[in-house]
Amino acid sequence: MISDDEFFYGHKACGGCGGSLAVRIALKVLGERTLLTLPAGCMSAVSFNYPQMSYANNAIISAFAGTGAVMSGLKAGAEAMGLKDYHVLGIAGDGGTADIGIQALSGLIDRNDEGIYICYDNEAYMNTGIQKSGLTPFGATTTTTPAVPGGKGNIKPKKNLFEIVAAHGIAYAATASVGYIEDFAAKVKRASEVKGTSFIHVLAPCPTGWGIDTAETIEVAREVVDTGLWYLAEYYDGEYHLNRKPKEFKDVSHYIKRQGRFKHLNDEDINEIIRSRDKTWDRIAGFKQPGK
Repeated sequence: MISDDEFFYGHKACGGCGGSLAVRIALKVLGERTLLTLPAGCMSAVSFNYPQMSYANNAIISAFAGTGAVMSGLKAGAEAMGLKDYHVLGIAGDGGTADIGIQALSGLIDRNDEGIYICYDNEAYMNTGIQKSGLTPFGATTTTTPAVPGGKGNIKPKKNLFEIVAAHGIAYAATASVGYIEDFAAKVKRASEVKGTSFIHVLAPCPTGWGIDTAETIEVAREVVDTGLWYLAEYYDGEYHLNRKPKEFKDVSHYIKRQGRFKHLNDEDINEIIRSRDKTWDRIAGFKQPGK
């Protein structure tokens, strides 16, 4: 379903960057006729090689808070020019989506302008020094939630962005992970066929901020799904659909202890993370199950 051509290359992303992989795959699915906007953040920083950007398609950098608004502007401009057979795409990080840009995203969904919004979630403001965002998980140490002696790092739970977006009555929303590339690519394809606004929240590990080896990105992004700490789902026609339900969750402790950002957590902290996971799965029990 994807092109052999490359539309995102020659950038300056760190080795093993999950966000750059998400961008690369999304553009390979959507193709050259994609009008892209991205705010100040990792993907704008790594793609800007003065005086050019590392995209083969049209791409612009927007204000940090304005991704959703600029997507509407691109749609209006394309219609005014009479363009046919194109996609409007917005790509923003977790901070630029769940915090700074959530008002513009909400407005985009409310207007139901046709376009695909992808949030690549590396769970902190990574390119400005690894500060906490609304999608930083419980227990993670960041420069604004340091694990002081006896502390737990971030004490707040991860914001439930997928269900916040779905609560708008959006045409299509999904969660994904770069650990399951085929699932992510299929969801980008499906989003491109939706009439109205679509949204994909893709988990994209950052080796620098997570404290993992650059070769571990895919393995860790797969493990977070297999442990049940991240679920793959879709929302459309007013209903939630669970794409994958592990028969048995893999060891959460292994996932946590392999990451430098969690190295200060003890067994009780990990048990708290497991309890929170179990509550999440109790809540989503009403989602339509795979094969049903």
